[in-house]
Amino acid sequence: MRARTRPRITLAALVVAVSTALATPTASAAPSDTGTTATHLTGTLTDGADWIADVPARWNGTLLLFSHGFGPTVARNAPSDAVRTELLAEGYALAGSSYDPGGSMWALASAEQDQFATLGAVTAKIGKPRRTLSVGQSMGGLVNAQLARDGAGRIHGALGLCGLVAGGTDLDNYQLDAEYTIARLLLPDEQSEQPSLVRFGSAAEAATTAQRLTAAVNVAQATPQGRARIALAAAFLNLPAWAPGETAPRSTDWAGQEEQQYAWFAQGILSFIENGRYAVEQSAGGNNSWNRGMDYARLLAGSVHAPQVRALYRAAGLDLGADLENLTEGAAITADPAAVRTAQRTSSAGQGLGVPLLDVHTVADNLVPVEQEHRFADRVRAAGDGALLRQAYVQRQGHCTFTTAETVAALHALEHRVTTGHWGDAASPAALEQSAAALGLDGAAYVPYRPAELTVGRQGPSRRVRD
Repeated sequence: MRARTRPRITLAALVVAVSTALATPTASAAPSDTGTTATHLTGTLTDGADWIADVPARWNGTLLLFSHGFGPTVARNAPSDAVRTELLAEGYALAGSSYDPGGSMWALASAEQDQFATLGAVTAKIGKPRRTLSVGQSMGGLVNAQLARDGAGRIHGALGLCGLVAGGTDLDNYQLDAEYTIARLLLPDEQSEQPSLVRFGSAAEAATTAQRLTAAVNVAQATPQGRARIALAAAFLNLPAWAPGETAPRSTDWAGQEEQQYAWFAQGILSFIENGRYAVEQSAGGNNSWNRGMDYARLLAGSVHAPQVRALYRAAGLDLGADLENLTEGAAITADPAAVRTAQRTSSAGQGLGVPLLDVHTVADNLVPVEQEHRFADRVRAAGDGALLRQAYVQRQGHCTFTTAETVAALHALEHRVTTGHWGDAASPAALEQSAAALGLDGAAYVPYRPAELTVGRQGPSRRVRD
């Protein structure tokens, strides 16, 4: 077996109509647990969502509204404890909500309105800020992009961190392509008992699918033919070829790239994906993804990983064309139209911008591929708002694995844009790196980078009804 045994890692929380009606909050003052002198406030919104806020004794007048990622609906107001401590020390007030705890962990149906309601509840307690900036991480990066789209007059700028900015339907579609490839090509003797890939009836059913697909990948890794097919599924998943604790493989080290892609599978990424799909389906009211009519040869041709896949198929003596034809012929999954419409309304950020937005992404993100930034930028430019968007990249593997210095430097760059009305070079890799280093915290790795196109192959909602 080619892949070395690696320790499992904890996967970070993912990787998806505005109402400004304010709740009547209940609030209490308590000591902050951040180690910095601050007033800690809490409250509850009318839909049951909780909010929290920390206001330093020497508030600089800027309020940061934080949107948390996928996971339990618990109020958070910063990406990490270290970032919270640094921001409070610099004088920022911090706020954020849980989103509605009565629904799915994919809380996009309520997140944006809950964040705006939190803004109203907090400012009613502390007074109107001089400036309000939105910050969002992972799924909260999608919420943050929605706030940047709709928040003119309420927020002044937005900072996205590892944001799921391509939206929930793109996410589910490219994940479906990878799952389908594993099921059809790596479980060929189980065609009559294929695992459910969509419309999960329970979290347990989603977990069973993840276990079966992961087991198939683990077995396949032992042969050249299996490794070639794993690389094909990884290409459709937009999975990076750089794993934690490893040196990035050379651009033509096809086997080394596949080995590191396999490491992501071995560490449990499919369990996270299937749990996420179940939550999205709960939120959307059905399946919002489809593959009927997909041409998988054409889909692979657009992937940055296509040369790797072709090379591994040749080395394994496999017929890539035959596998792609097999996938195309068997593609029969249809979406539930109502779920597609719901996801388009609640879980998309495509997209004009009402305020400046700076998005930051690691170049090898296993849960929210950096290629999502390419998809998002295309949509922002198509809306005529490209001048408001800047994107920056960190040379690191993993989801949301930013240093405190990288995060705070990005916030300062956004403030420069809001203050001056111009980006200048504040969001350039060199300027961000210099700004982060000047903080004297935990280092930075900003680099020039241009993400490839997202491999998804669908331009809009499917019109195909469920069979």
